[in-house]
Amino acid sequence: MALAIRDVREHDLDAVLALNNEAGTGILATDLDRLRRLYEIAHYFRVAEEDDRILGFLIAMRQDADYASPNFRWFQAHYESFVYIDRIVIASQSRGHGLGRIFYCDVQSYAEVRVPLLTCEVFLEPRNDQTVLFHGTMGFQEVGQQKMGETGPKVSLLARELPSFPFVRERYLDHGGLPAVAWLAQRQRPIDSTGASA
Repeated sequence: MALAIRDVREHDLDAVLALNNEAGTGILATDLDRLRRLYEIAHYFRVAEEDDRILGFLIAMRQDADYASPNFRWFQAHYESFVYIDRIVIASQSRGHGLGRIFYCDVQSYAEVRVPLLTCEVFLEPRNDQTVLFHGTMGFQEVGQQKMGETGPKVSLLARELPSFPFVRERYLDHGGLPAVAWLAQRQRPIDSTGASA
C-alpha cells in the first residue's frame, strides 16, 4: 500500500498520542486531553499512513488559534500572519527516509496560499544538530530565542518566508478567495462546527 498524507481522524488520536510520547526529548510529552484540544483547534493536523499504520504526524495552526504555547504566543506578539508548526513526530522505524521533508513540503503547500510566513521552534537544550541542520536546509532562519518558562528548555524560534504568498494574495485572496478545489480545502476543525472561533 502507498504512503498517504491525510487529515487526522478522531480514531487516530490514540496512535498519535503513543507516537508523540515515544518520540524522546525533542518533543514535549502530552496527554489525551491536550492532544484532543490540538485536534479541535489545529488548522493543519495530518498523519502519514501506510498499511493502516500511522508513521508520523504534523500539527500546525494559524495566528488566530486559541493556543497558550509560549512559543506560539511569541510569534503572535511579533508577526501578524503566519502558520506555526507546533510539532512533528516520525515513528522511530520510519526516520531517515525523507518523511519529515514530505510533511514540511505538505505544510508549506498549505501555508503558502494563506500566509507569508511558516514558523516553528527547535530545542537548543539539549541541542540536536540534526534538527537544526534540517530546518536550515528547509529555508528557516532564526528570528529569536527564549526559554520556555523559568525552568524550561531554551529554544530557537525560526521563520521561513513564503515567496509564493504575494502572488496568491494579489491574484486570489484580494479578489474573492482561493479556488474551490479539493487540494486547497481547509481542514474541518471540530471547533468550527460548534460555532466557536479559534
